[in-house]
Amino acid sequence: MILAVLALVTASFHPAEPKVGDLVTITFPAPVVLDASREYEVVSRNGNVVVVRTFEPRPFALSGTMGKVRFRNLQVPMQSVLKQGDDLAPAPLAPPRPMAWPSAWWLALAIAALVVIAVCLVLWLRAKKRAPEESQPVASPEERFRAAVLALRENPSRPLRWATLADETRKFLAATRPRLGSDLTTTELVPRLAEQEHVVAEILHQGDLEKFSRRGAARREFDELADRALELAS
Repeated sequence: MILAVLALVTASFHPAEPKVGDLVTITFPAPVVLDASREYEVVSRNGNVVVVRTFEPRPFALSGTMGKVRFRNLQVPMQSVLKQGDDLAPAPLAPPRPMAWPSAWWLALAIAALVVIAVCLVLWLRAKKRAPEESQPVASPEERFRAAVLALRENPSRPLRWATLADETRKFLAATRPRLGSDLTTTELVPRLAEQEHVVAEILHQGDLEKFSRRGAARREFDELADRALELAS
């Protein structure tokens, strides 16, 4: 009996004036076990310290065993979170405020727009550049051959000029005479030439010397053979 009274007298509460929903720590002078109750919830227990809480806005009584002694009616004060005279009417709701878009969204949209503009600009420039090329008529084999030979004549310092002239001559013959394909070697192609086309044999011979001989092409007047080659495309 004395221990029960001692429990009621010496038990301490923290906080001293708890409110609804607060965790209330109660310290007893000896290890204690609380009875289960609908009025409160035992959150934790460690020896003589227990933690309880309630959601009822009124004081409640604890009961249990401290050692081998039963105790009852240990009153735990409880204060309501409501103000005195509160009529429990809900507070007026403010209209929802529109959420501001995050700056990252605006940045992502701006980058995406710039990428789309850049892609469209590149495609437009390519189409504009391709249009004049597509509108130009395709040059004939004779026109391409004449242009290539004249370019070689105007550039005496060009490397492998004889070999390039020979290659252009092979291309022209292959384009205008199917039996003189570009896959033929000089030895195979020369016998198939007409008598008046011996200039082709000279050009091919000079090109082979420049490409395959250590001494290079023989000393010949390039412009003279180039002019005679132009006669093939006349």
